[in-house]
Amino acid sequence: MTQKYTASTTQITAEPYKQNGYLESGKNSKSLTVADAIAEMLENLGVGFAFGVAGGAMASLWGALSNSTMQVLNFRHESGAAFAAAEAYFASGSPSVVFTTAGPGITNALTGLFAARGEGAKVILLSACTSAAHRGRWAIQETSSTTLPTGGIFTSGALFNYAVTIESAAQLPQVFRRIALGLAQPGGFVAHLSIPTGVQTSTVDETTLPDLGGVCSLVAPSEEAIAKSVELLSEGPFAIWVGFGARNAAEEILQLAERTGAAVMCSPRGKGIFPEDHPQFVGVTGLGGHGSVMTYMQSSTPLRTLVLGTRLGEPTCFWSPAMVPPGGFVHVDIDPEVPGVAYASTKTYPVQADIKTFVQALLKHMPENTAEEISLPNPEQELIEAGAPDIPVRPEVLMAAIQKVIVEGSDAVVMAECGNSFTWSTHLLRFSETNRYRVSTGVGAMGHAVTGVVGAAQARNGKAVAIVGDGAMLMNSEISTAVKYQIPAIWIVLNDARYNMCHQGMKLLGLTGADASIPLTDFAMIAKGMGAEGIRVLKESDVEAALEQAIASEVPIVIDVIIDPNRAAPSKGRNQSLAAQGVKATPAKNSGMLSFPNI
Repeated sequence: MTQKYTASTTQITAEPYKQNGYLESGKNSKSLTVADAIAEMLENLGVGFAFGVAGGAMASLWGALSNSTMQVLNFRHESGAAFAAAEAYFASGSPSVVFTTAGPGITNALTGLFAARGEGAKVILLSACTSAAHRGRWAIQETSSTTLPTGGIFTSGALFNYAVTIESAAQLPQVFRRIALGLAQPGGFVAHLSIPTGVQTSTVDETTLPDLGGVCSLVAPSEEAIAKSVELLSEGPFAIWVGFGARNAAEEILQLAERTGAAVMCSPRGKGIFPEDHPQFVGVTGLGGHGSVMTYMQSSTPLRTLVLGTRLGEPTCFWSPAMVPPGGFVHVDIDPEVPGVAYASTKTYPVQADIKTFVQALLKHMPENTAEEISLPNPEQELIEAGAPDIPVRPEVLMAAIQKVIVEGSDAVVMAECGNSFTWSTHLLRFSETNRYRVSTGVGAMGHAVTGVVGAAQARNGKAVAIVGDGAMLMNSEISTAVKYQIPAIWIVLNDARYNMCHQGMKLLGLTGADASIPLTDFAMIAKGMGAEGIRVLKESDVEAALEQAIASEVPIVIDVIIDPNRAAPSKGRNQSLAAQGVKATPAKNSGMLSFPNI
């Protein structure tokens, strides 16, 4: 099929979304309940996992999910279930489900679903709501317009790409079509189906349900867009800026870089898409990034930058003018609203296209580089001082051990929580493969990695590692869930008895008076109390052995590392960005609370 977009895009190509993406009709059974029909729809659309917390209002739906072919995991908190569902999608490539009961079950899940939307996941929320006859009568956990705002939670908008309350079985065919269409589109899709308790057990004639063929539509660039891109990129040296949206085009980007000699940099979420040990890799940009990027931009300034699959948000570049080349950007994204927004005054040639499809087309026309090769700066190597005290553990020593034992010694997915865990991991770890590293920059919610790691490990049926702070670990972890299902998740806790990004950031910004301390917690003991393994690491000389034990373990394990709280994390760029946005030093006062930003 063909659809016009802009001068940069002219057609859509389609590929199968799921081989089993069909809802069969005409089975022996002539009718089934709405709950059973929804479960069957999800099975046939390729959903493999459902994460959630049950409740009486959604008992029928919970039962239908539990008796389906999907793996149903009962979590301890709905937000953790939503984070796990998002990470299960990224680990498997298949859409996942979150299920909640009415009222607080829905509101508890919203942060994780907000993150799923921001990260570009495909996730479907199934929730219960109060039956029509009981609304406004103070039902238990009443969920209606009397108790919750309908706009945004039960309607499509900023949070959900699609949201509907199913008041009748007659709605199901259209709802099924809309879900299938949303899952087939490129990019993320977050939906909410709210099913009243009474409707869940109503019957639907199975023969009325549609046959659904799901296709994944890849937006292809026009010949004019490719020709113009080749023209612009051939006028002088160019750099390639790789974002998370390019994760499925790693092979093509490597070919393009080596053919043209272009320098390559990446966003924090884009780590590993282009090998970080490649001589043309100049570093990670933005939060936790490398000074080598600025060295490159100043000493070997490209004429233009080809931006592939990144929104160029604050975590990626802090909107620094130093990242703008003289000729501007050629910016490729599947979302036509992305190019030109972050740097509104910069000359930008926008191309709406799937990144892999675009680079494949570009490779057919892009000439090889014939200019003399130049030496490019590479990310700086952190020199670890020898002969330092063995206690407490320096974060850079811990990261070196994680690099050796986990990144290079296993195939585990590594996730970093927001905060100093994010900056230390992004700055010091090096990946040579795509889809090995996960951080959240769209929302940056604490609790994402400590719970998402369970979904990632379950979906990939293998190891997943979360590098987290003690603050996030206290906020919302799903150790108990991992123990119940024997999921091989690993938590590495940077235990410094502080919200240390806040503490260090306040100090660097010259703000005083705010308390970011946390009572020292023994996470190894907590893990053992929940039935997991737990190791407390006090000395640098014990770090590698603990990590090796974790990788060898077949059960959930927590590595509780007491780190030096005074080692400054590499987050200078974030603090400079806050200062540029108007955050100023304010002396503490004896009376009143000091308001401070989340840094």
